[in-house]
Amino acid sequence: MTDHKTISLAIQGGGSYGAYGWGVLDRLLQEPGLQIDALSGSSAGAINAVVVADGYAHGGGREGARRALDLAGPTLEGPLTLNPLRHFLAATIDFERVRACEELQLFIAATNVRTGTGKLFRRDEMDVQRLLASACLPTVFAAVEVDGEMYWDGSYVANPPLAPLMAHGDGTDVVIIQNNPIARPDMPRTVADIANRANEIAFNISFVREVSAVQFLGSATDEMRGAGATPAAKFLHLISGNEHLAAHGISAKFSAEMPFLQHLHDLGVASADTWLKENGAHLGVRSTLDPIPVFYADR
Repeated sequence: MTDHKTISLAIQGGGSYGAYGWGVLDRLLQEPGLQIDALSGSSAGAINAVVVADGYAHGGGREGARRALDLAGPTLEGPLTLNPLRHFLAATIDFERVRACEELQLFIAATNVRTGTGKLFRRDEMDVQRLLASACLPTVFAAVEVDGEMYWDGSYVANPPLAPLMAHGDGTDVVIIQNNPIARPDMPRTVADIANRANEIAFNISFVREVSAVQFLGSATDEMRGAGATPAAKFLHLISGNEHLAAHGISAKFSAEMPFLQHLHDLGVASADTWLKENGAHLGVRSTLDPIPVFYADR
């Protein structure tokens, strides 16, 4: 890549698989020809997005964002009680700095438990409560209250949110970081694996629907219409970890082992590096989104 390109990044959730997204971000932030103008995310993807904004703010730029991601890597662990996660995020992320990060737009999804619709939290209102709401898996955490409403994980309605990037991003390209496997080679057998696979399927339904709506219909899904986003034409791209991540058991999504997280990070770096070499020249020119990891993942 030689020309300057402005992109928006949409980052999926997926428990500790968010470490793959961390690696992708790490590599993209090292690419001198890339400028990031906006990020969206749900769950672990929301944590990644907010951490990038924290590190990017006040002149920190890409290197500041990379350092912040390295420090926050442990937040991509498995199930934690709500209070430790709250304390860790509050201690790790400077939310005042995030809210003041004028260099980046930020769109974080959560699911309103009462209405079943999506809610987008923006950068200028971001705090620990809203980030917890986006990452609130109901089988692990209690629902999170924000302004009198209760919220669960944003991945149920947008994993990750695409519509706000299509509508508000300044660049011509939206790059999706996919780290939530769609197809699995094995049948879940334990109660925990069955519950986790059920959530994984639900999260992927929202992803496939929104990609379909944006790519083929040029509009937002019903769940996200309430957020007031009306997409414009953009080029879509996908950096997918499906092939690597599906090889790990579902329980690996809750692994808190740092060597495993570092392994996923390194896979993300390698995937992003390969993607840049193969598709970087197409940014600003055409979409390169491969439909197979989205619509035909069982192949």
